[in-house]
Amino acid sequence: MPKKTTGYTDDHAKAGLDTKFPSIETFQNQFQAYEILVDDPEFTSVCPKTGLPDFGRITIRYMPRKRCLELKSLKEYLFTYRNLGIFQENIVNQVLDDVVKAANPVWAKVVGDFRPRGGISTIVEAFYPRPKNSKGPRG
Repeated sequence: MPKKTTGYTDDHAKAGLDTKFPSIETFQNQFQAYEILVDDPEFTSVCPKTGLPDFGRITIRYMPRKRCLELKSLKEYLFTYRNLGIFQENIVNQVLDDVVKAANPVWAKVVGDFRPRGGISTIVEAFYPRPKNSKGPRG
């Protein structure tokens, strides 16, 4: 029996990752050992195969070291995804990489909680520092 496929390709999987994202501005941190949670409850992007919109919530939680994320530039950065064809997994990991590049936090976590499409919702989490040799949540 032939293998059934959805038609997604490796090109779909890489879609959006070659985009030139705007830089996220920062400002000098004045305190130590505290958390910042940034919440974007109206995040949108586009499915790279179907062109249909994806809706979700992106949260960025981090402990600043010397720099904090400037929110207006972060908002403009997140707007870049609005018309971009990109997988949800790639969004979360790209946002994490760009937050780390901009602010060099002590630690960071980005969560994408995407609304159901076709009855399935997705939650993607990415962490910095990235775990080495992770065997999943049960070790």
